[in-house]
Amino acid sequence: MEQFARLKLWDRVAACFTHLPSTGAYTHGVMFRCLLVHLLLGRRHLRERDFYAHDPLVGQCLGLRQIPSVPTLSRLLASTDQASVKALRRLNVEVVLDAMAVQDWRTLTLDFDGSVLSTSRHAQGTAVGFNKQKKGARSYYPLFCHVAQTGQVLDVHHRSGNIHDSNGAAAFVHECVRAVRQRLGSKLRIEVRMDSAFFSEALIEELEALEVRYTVSVPFERFAALKGIFANRQRWWQTPGRAGSHYFEQHWKPKSWSRRRRFVFVSQEVETQDKEPLQLDLFRPIERGMDFKLILTNHAMGAGKLVRLHEGRGSQEKVFGELKSQVQLGYVPCRRLHANQTWLLGALLAHNLARALQMEQLPPPRALGVKRTARWVFAELATLRRTVLHQVGRLTRPQGKWKLTLPDIPALKSALEGFGFAVL
Repeated sequence: MEQFARLKLWDRVAACFTHLPSTGAYTHGVMFRCLLVHLLLGRRHLRERDFYAHDPLVGQCLGLRQIPSVPTLSRLLASTDQASVKALRRLNVEVVLDAMAVQDWRTLTLDFDGSVLSTSRHAQGTAVGFNKQKKGARSYYPLFCHVAQTGQVLDVHHRSGNIHDSNGAAAFVHECVRAVRQRLGSKLRIEVRMDSAFFSEALIEELEALEVRYTVSVPFERFAALKGIFANRQRWWQTPGRAGSHYFEQHWKPKSWSRRRRFVFVSQEVETQDKEPLQLDLFRPIERGMDFKLILTNHAMGAGKLVRLHEGRGSQEKVFGELKSQVQLGYVPCRRLHANQTWLLGALLAHNLARALQMEQLPPPRALGVKRTARWVFAELATLRRTVLHQVGRLTRPQGKWKLTLPDIPALKSALEGFGFAVL
């Protein structure tokens, strides 16, 4: 509650919906408040609101005497529009950058990637596209901007499920970089990491125009000449700090590109488990082979650090997993596009607020590493709920001031202190 009051969050949420008319006792701002707390509590379906509807602490947190009913919440959620979605996106960016502004940042790393949000509904804006887990299912495929050092999601670009990764990426990258520089200063060094789906000269030229450092994976299947370069290379250098890995560099360009750029060619010895039936007395169940990768970059660092830097982008997959399992990012609640986008932004804001709270309470224990992993040792929201939020307490109001009394449990006290909360 103190975090919400300090950020003036409820007022800022209400400002996102001022253009929408209020047709009942509750406004769209109240609806989004309830949605945000609903997701922070780990709930999924709106009807699960009934399990905490009479909890006085939840009501105090929301600033409401009575929590809206499920039909009311559903009606307000369904009546959101594009303007409110745009305002909520802006609010999410402001919350992330406000939390970062109090730190001394010299380098910031932005990872861009999409994530499939599947649904069995025929929801507005969904389409059948590439879906590794649920083939043939309709889905959204939003593009996310992930801040590596904090594990927060700065912004999201909404897209249907049949869109290629690079669709709208250049404008989205430009928007995110501009927002960061406006808030944190133009002298900040910004790094961008992307996978092979974003490989195009137009996007690379956009990154260079923005004066950011970048590493981008290169898709082998699109350039037949790359196989010959790998096969004909005679001299490879040992990658520092990586056993079984070798590299070489070359300034190269695809035929359609205007100029050459730095490419780092990397080979890595790998072991592949053979899962077919084997005669163990004759054959070994492990096959050894080589894994090749190619990275396009304008970094000046050595190849060993460069490979580790680029591989560090895998940390965002864990963040996506937390978003889907703990704040219901992957749930598509209804058939209307803007309602589903509002839900998604509520999930992002819930995750970002939980990270911001821990950033405020605890100093960053880790220096900036080569892989650009999070500088804080964050607890997952599931851990916060299990150890703190779901504990039984008593809410009283002595002398007109609200007071929450928790049971005298040493483990609970230790958990609160571990998260940086003062225990009286």
